[in-house]
Amino acid sequence: MTERKQLTTAHGSPIGDNQNSLTAGPRGPLLMQDYQLLEKMATFNRERVPERVVHAKGSGAYGIFTVTNDVTQYTKASVFSDIGKQTECLLRFSTVAGERGAADAERDVRGFAVKFYTDEGNWDLVGNNTPVFFVRDPYKFGDFIHTQKRDPKTNMRSSTAMWDFWSLSPESLHQVTILMSDRGLPQGYRFVNGYSSHTYSFINADDERFWIKFHFKTMQGIKTWTNAEAAAIVGADRESSQRDLFDAIESGDYPKWRVCVQVMPEEDADAYHVNPFDLTKVWPHGDYPLIEIGIMELNRNPENYFADIEQAAFEPSNIVPGIGFSPDKMLQARIMSYADAHRYRIGVNYASLPANRAQCPIHTYHRDGQLRFDGNYGDAPNYEPNSMGGPSESAQFNEPPLKVSGAADRYDHRDGNDDYTQPGNLFRLMSAAQRAQLFANIAEAMDNVPERIKARQLAHFYRADPAYARGVAEKLALDIKPIAALARLSLSELIDSTSEENYAGQQVAARPAAAGA
Repeated sequence: MTERKQLTTAHGSPIGDNQNSLTAGPRGPLLMQDYQLLEKMATFNRERVPERVVHAKGSGAYGIFTVTNDVTQYTKASVFSDIGKQTECLLRFSTVAGERGAADAERDVRGFAVKFYTDEGNWDLVGNNTPVFFVRDPYKFGDFIHTQKRDPKTNMRSSTAMWDFWSLSPESLHQVTILMSDRGLPQGYRFVNGYSSHTYSFINADDERFWIKFHFKTMQGIKTWTNAEAAAIVGADRESSQRDLFDAIESGDYPKWRVCVQVMPEEDADAYHVNPFDLTKVWPHGDYPLIEIGIMELNRNPENYFADIEQAAFEPSNIVPGIGFSPDKMLQARIMSYADAHRYRIGVNYASLPANRAQCPIHTYHRDGQLRFDGNYGDAPNYEPNSMGGPSESAQFNEPPLKVSGAADRYDHRDGNDDYTQPGNLFRLMSAAQRAQLFANIAEAMDNVPERIKARQLAHFYRADPAYARGVAEKLALDIKPIAALARLSLSELIDSTSEENYAGQQVAARPAAAGA
């Protein structure tokens, strides 16, 4: 057996826990003193030049957001102040894993990032076409993305790396189920929903806080491809989603989304049956129904793709009065990570580029830096406080205090967390045809994956719903009985039982492939 090396930071300091971020209490928020997390994220942001590390292949357009419902009881944000109020916005769609030359019609999560040019500054929502994500702790984000990128030896995508990571990370099961379903291959960007995925805050005029999830429901309907249909599309047009979006807007067929929120009173969070700040979980609509707040319409293509879309920089740190953050650990990390990535990829003055510049007055003390292309504030003072008439703070924009508690520690985010009920519920909502497509998609995606990793992942499917595991096992020609036994193990026992050392000779391929498999 190969001797394991001690994991360290880039400066040689040994790492005791590479799974859990340092937080104040098990729900967070994060602590800035977690230098291991900051080093890991900052290093990850600088791995590739010059395209985006993730979401490199994208399309976008400008549009208008129109308020349709009064939500001022929940938020004082000016963007929602009046029914009928309109705000210009920029929406960028993307695939996550592929490089800029990747095909559009590939099975992948679709990015859904919106920049609202409000009269109080830019407000960005950086989301996906799925309401959940693969990981809940930012410590594992870079590791997950590495499994979606190219193998360091073969320089090819590795299905083994993907399924190895997912099968070792049961919190990914909910997102994996969505990705491998029919919705993992949309026909185009017009035919996907968008989600904030993260939990945010609304703050009203009385300084009351509400927890919020945003939903963008496509008014074009959900439309998807099968694997075979997508393969034919890719063979004919690698820019199928880009072309569909551009041509629709050019012809006046403007795509629209119904913008909704789920609203949870602040005090509900402590007693709710799931952690409302867990990015791998949804809030059932029966508990917190959708409330429509507006309609978003895309009606203008960019005049220059590079200037308007490639240089566009979306970041969840862009909020406005009346909208705030939550203790969501992934959101807290992205507040730093996205802006840091933009400073590296585009330059420190990226916020001054036309696509990113706010449409309201801007007054900062930021000066100099590479590619400073405006007046650099002339002879105005570059320090605060000053008595020279420079911009100053206003206490009216402070948020109400956010209650936090708990000793700072690296809490095990899997301890006591149910990662199987919601994926199982999603599976049970699927029609017979959707289940059959799910089974086939997973089996195809697992081609050439070692059997021990297949068995480990099937154990997770079994815990979500035995029928889920049986359907996939049948496609893979694997015996379900050993899988049922593996599903009864704890995660550490499952990992140990399916390791290279212990799994050898315990094959579960007990019968020939089923006809048509």
